[in-house]
Amino acid sequence: MAAMLALMIAGLILAGVGAQWFAWRAGIPAIVVLSVLGLVLGPGTGLLDPVTDFGPLLPPLISIAVAVILFEGGLALDFRELRQSVSGILRLTTFAPLLAWLLGATAAHYLAGLSWPVAVLFGGIMIVTGPTVIAPLLRHARLSKHPGTLLKWEGIVNDPIGALFAVLAYEVIVAVERGNGLGGVIGHLAFTILIAIVIGLAAGFMTVQVFRRGWIPEFLKAPLVLGVLLTSFAGANFVQDETGLLAVTVLGLVIGNAHLMAIDEIRRFKETLTVILVSSVFIILTAILKWSMIEELTWGHGLFVLAMLFIVRPVSILGALSFSKIAWRERLLVSWIAPRGIVAVAVSGLFGRELVHLGHEDGKLLIPLAFAMVFSTVLLHGFSIRPLARHLDLALKGPPGVLIVGAHQWTIDLATRLHELEIPVVITDSRWHALRPAREAGLTTFYGEVLSEVFEHHLDTTGLGKLIAATDNDAYNTLVCTDFAPEFGRRSVFQTGLHRGPDDRSRHKASQTLGGLQLFSNPLTTDDIRRDYRNGVSVRQTRLTDEFGWDAFTDLHDESPIILAMVRGNQLFIGPDVPKAKSRDVILYLGKTETEAA
Repeated sequence: MAAMLALMIAGLILAGVGAQWFAWRAGIPAIVVLSVLGLVLGPGTGLLDPVTDFGPLLPPLISIAVAVILFEGGLALDFRELRQSVSGILRLTTFAPLLAWLLGATAAHYLAGLSWPVAVLFGGIMIVTGPTVIAPLLRHARLSKHPGTLLKWEGIVNDPIGALFAVLAYEVIVAVERGNGLGGVIGHLAFTILIAIVIGLAAGFMTVQVFRRGWIPEFLKAPLVLGVLLTSFAGANFVQDETGLLAVTVLGLVIGNAHLMAIDEIRRFKETLTVILVSSVFIILTAILKWSMIEELTWGHGLFVLAMLFIVRPVSILGALSFSKIAWRERLLVSWIAPRGIVAVAVSGLFGRELVHLGHEDGKLLIPLAFAMVFSTVLLHGFSIRPLARHLDLALKGPPGVLIVGAHQWTIDLATRLHELEIPVVITDSRWHALRPAREAGLTTFYGEVLSEVFEHHLDTTGLGKLIAATDNDAYNTLVCTDFAPEFGRRSVFQTGLHRGPDDRSRHKASQTLGGLQLFSNPLTTDDIRRDYRNGVSVRQTRLTDEFGWDAFTDLHDESPIILAMVRGNQLFIGPDVPKAKSRDVILYLGKTETEAA
């Protein structure tokens, strides 16, 4: 039995990661693939029955997964992002949830046919917009920074708020059943919320102090954070069910905004853990569905889903953002995008069972209704966010741009060529005078240290997807590529060749685990390119046609040209990833001859 359970858990992790990979390759929301996989393994084939297979381990497994997800979301929230969006975020996390709760409960009662107690509780749960779904959608749509910030903060902050609304509704239901006073229930709930916030703040403050005072070695920092996270979650839940979600969100906010030196390693560890948990647990939650549950859904439940999509969400968001400074296009986008995820399903499953135990038989409908909302919102919002954002001019256009670190004549010429091809490009340097030609050419520049927090928070890198580190310091180029690799991807960061000593070639070579890909097939340095520039070489551009192809292009050069980049439609290729060019491709290269199609 133990061996089978271990094999099942291993298989779920592998299947979940495989589903994430397939979604990435296919360019579709991962939760869609995970949902289909869960339906196939669960009600489709019966290979997975989580309730029987996991038994009493299932509820704590799901709860821990949700806690880690919300903590990781809290880590990603930076209070400095509030500078330009504070009013909108406050409205989305105060007025909008209350409006959505009221309208959602009304729709659940009159359209879905739920009793008022169950409808009020379910309306609170449905205000959540899962961060596990929002984050991939934002990457998929390539939204501009401001609407993306609004959706990210709303998705993370409103998750524990929705759970607390459900707790409030459940406590009121229990009080009515037992004949207790409503005032006492509200006072008790306010006290437990305060306790949850205090637990999160205290645990976060103590963790930050331990890190700053150097009381723990580097290799124990991530495990310590995981232990503090789980302890805070369990402790808050011991005081009041579901307040642990608020505690871990506050904990994540405190640690994430403490600007610790080890914060990047902690975030990567938690991101990895979150991907595994989301992938596995969502398959489990989907597999819980039974055909009997699905068959209980009626046309009224379908009308409820439509009302949530086309009435409740738009009215609550547009009402909350009315008379604000947020542009109307951003209001329209935010009012439509609200995908539900793992938190909505997990909380619905918990309270659905409790309501049935209290005698509310319609509580068993919460799980299938939650899944109906998840499937509907993920499919509709997942496949519509990119075209809608483009229509509203809120999506980044063209291929991902390039961040060039190091201002030299050849990098400025390359940036100018890319700019002429309408590819976003930013060139940075810590030398003011070195950036002068770039400024005169009308390029976007950043004067300062690219590894500083000033760069991170004062320059919008949303439209950038590739990096070229080309300073005179090879070790610095390696450091820059290592720092940006988790954000851009290891195969999207490039650096000029490393200096090689005449006696010991390995002495000056960085570890293969550091840095980025070589920009050139042979390890040219910036000194080599400056020497070639003095001999008449510069950055050139050629567009191939059916008549003037790759062979004709290479025949015009005595030596094989050094290819810097190639543009094919909305795709930009750099360095070793450049494929063989074909008709209508634009080639940027180092050469002496400017070749043009005949």
